Amino acid sequence: MSTEVVPRTVRIAGVLTTLQAVAGLIFVGALLVRGTATDLGGVGQLERGETYGEAGYYALLAAGVLAAGIGLWKGKHWARTPALLLQLLLLGTAWYAFGPSGQPVIALVIAVPAIAVLWFLFNREGRAWAFYASTAPDADRDD
Repeated sequence: MSTEVVPRTVRIAGVLTTLQAVAGLIFVGALLVRGTATDLGGVGQLERGETYGEAGYYALLAAGVLAAGIGLWKGKHWARTPALLLQLLLLGTAWYAFGPSGQPVIALVIAVPAIAVLWFLFNREGRAWAFYASTAPDADRDD
């Protein structure tokens, strides 16, 4: 398998990762809308500046996730590691939502795509694609 051919499973993982980034951007939009409310209310009584700061932080994270998702879609090998790390972090979040928080529906919404991306990147095609990432384009190899 050559590095020029991006397996379908890697592209699907890229789409799922991109959708996770879109969900993050929607959350950022909700924070920005909340920041414009006259009474922020809620737990901890955040100030308006803190809400905008939180939105900026999550916007940066979502931009990184979006870059990894688009990178996987385009077959960029650098995008595999950030996408895998994100999925592992999301699995930890899903575990916390399922166990200590007692929110199994939210846990499933977080865990199912994360497990799918991990499977798509660690199946036979995904591993073969990743294996040839370290091979120089002009190297002699037996395909």
